[in-house]
Amino acid sequence: MSNKPTPRVRVPATAKKDEVIEIKTLISHEMESGQRKSADGQTIARKIINTFTASFNGKTFFEAKWHPAISANPYQSFFYKASESGEFTFAWKDDDGSTYESKAKLSVG
Repeated sequence: MSNKPTPRVRVPATAKKDEVIEIKTLISHEMESGQRKSADGQTIARKIINTFTASFNGKTFFEAKWHPAISANPYQSFFYKASESGEFTFAWKDDDGSTYESKAKLSVG
């Protein structure tokens, strides 16, 4: 892969107590399925992000398992009920064991 995967998240900085907010995530990643062949006929090794997790203040509240049919540069959107201030941690795990993380703070008032 030519470029290092780059995670991006969009989380509101503030929310009212018990407001439902939308969180949007995207990671740039080529997502090689393992089914293509190179110019010399060799199978290109599978390399996909297989797990995405979202945590708030250390507690996982969303998890997705991805498979080879997932598109390149996968986008994930979901909702969260804001009950307290804290920090989100988003993690994407790759087949090769790499983990890419992004964090975002939320202030509830």
